[in-house]
Amino acid sequence: MEEQFVAVVQFIKESRNNAIKSVNTELINLYWNVGGYINQQLSKSNWGEKTVDELARFIGENHPELKGFNRRGLYRMKQFYETYIDQPFVSPLETESQNVKSQLDAIVSSPMTQLGINDIRSSILVKISWTHHLVLMSRVKSKEEREFYLRLCIKENYSVKQLERQINAGLFERTMIGNTKLSTPLREIPEISNSLKDSYIFEFLNLPKTHSESDLQKGLVGQMKNFILELGKDFLFMGEEYRVQVGNSDFYLDLLFYHRGLQCLVNFELKNDKFKPEYLGKLNFYLEALDQDVKKPHENPSIGILVCNDKDSEVVKYAMNRSLSPTMVAEYKTQLPDKKLLQDKLQELIEGND
Repeated sequence: MEEQFVAVVQFIKESRNNAIKSVNTELINLYWNVGGYINQQLSKSNWGEKTVDELARFIGENHPELKGFNRRGLYRMKQFYETYIDQPFVSPLETESQNVKSQLDAIVSSPMTQLGINDIRSSILVKISWTHHLVLMSRVKSKEEREFYLRLCIKENYSVKQLERQINAGLFERTMIGNTKLSTPLREIPEISNSLKDSYIFEFLNLPKTHSESDLQKGLVGQMKNFILELGKDFLFMGEEYRVQVGNSDFYLDLLFYHRGLQCLVNFELKNDKFKPEYLGKLNFYLEALDQDVKKPHENPSIGILVCNDKDSEVVKYAMNRSLSPTMVAEYKTQLPDKKLLQDKLQELIEGND
C-alpha cells in the first residue's frame, strides 16, 4: 500500500509543478503583452511619457489587487519586450494549434493582435521566472551573453541565486575563451565544448592564497553542491580518493565523477601549483586503469581533467599535442574573476579572429 500512496503523492507533486509552470507561462506572456502595448503606443506617439505614470496611477487606484503594475514595473515590462522582440527564438515554429489560434485572432481581434504583438507562450522565454528575467536584463549587456545565460538557466534549472553567481564568475566569458587546452582526442568529441571548462572558480571554498592539495580536495568534497554548480549538473559524484588496483599496487584518484551527457567517467586530479608536463603521465595512467577495470562496456572512454593553480599556455599546448588520451588542463581560482579583464580578453580574441 505504501508504494501506492507514494504514487499518489507523486501525482500531486507533478500536478502542482505543472500548475506553477502554467502560471509562470501566463505571467511572462502577460508582461510581454503589456510591455509591447506600451512600447508601441509610445513609438506611435499615441502616448506621452507621462501617460505611463497615469496608467500606473489608474491601476493602483482602481485595481489595488493588481500588484507589480506601478511605474517601475510597467517600464520593466516595456524593457522586457524591447530586449527580446528582435530575437529569433522568440518566434517559435508554427504548429497546427497556433494556426487555429491565428484564425481565431483574425475573427476576434484584440488590441494586442491589432498592434501585431505575438503570443510568446511557446517560446523559451516562459521557461524561467520573471525574477530570472530581471537579473538578465539588469546584469547582462549583450544579446549573445543574455541568450547564453537564458539557455543555461533552462538546461541547468538554475535558481536566481545560482544565476547571479555564474554571472559574477564570468561564466560566459570563460566559456567563450576556454576549451583551447584540450588533447587531440578530446577535441574530436562534438559535445565537449558544452560540457567541460578550462577554468574553474572556487571562491565558495574561502581558501587562503597558500593552501595544500588536501585543503582543496576536502573543501570541494565538503562543498559538493557548489562544486557541482560550477561543473554543471550532468556531473554525478562517485567518490574521493577513488581506489584502483593495478597489479599488486593501489592508486587513489583525487575526485571521480560520471558525466551523464558524455556517458563516461571523468577523473579530476588536483594540483595546487603550476602545470608541469609530467603531471599528464600520471593522469594518463589513471585513465587507462579506469578504462580497463571500471568503465562499463557501453560507456565512452574516460576523460581526465588536470586542475592546476596556474598554467603556461605554451607549455600546455606542447604537452597536449602528443597526448593520446582524452585529457585537458584546467586552471582554478579561489576568488571571483575581474569581469572587465575577462571581457577585454574576449574582445581581443574576437578582434583577432576578424
